[in-house]
Amino acid sequence: MKSYDIIKRPLNTEKTNIQKQDHNQVSFEVNRKANRIEIGKSVEEIFKVKVAGVRTMNMIGKIKRRGKTISKPHQWKKAVVTLMPGERIDFFEGV
Repeated sequence: MKSYDIIKRPLNTEKTNIQKQDHNQVSFEVNRKANRIEIGKSVEEIFKVKVAGVRTMNMIGKIKRRGKTISKPHQWKKAVVTLMPGERIDFFEGV
């Protein structure tokens, strides 16, 4: 897989902003078949930074029910990438 196939999009929530400021961690939605090594190399290649560690988790969609209809949102994989001290990734520069 190519780097841009592994990293789908950055996650921007209140929790991820706090992690970014306090612990120098950035969160991404990634391909479900990618492992930690591939994710780390992809982040280093795309953003030109050094990665200290990668943690991953599978986000399971909760079952929702509306009357007779039962639906389940898609499942996806989340990666929390810890950057080396002094490294930064800015997604919204100048906004």
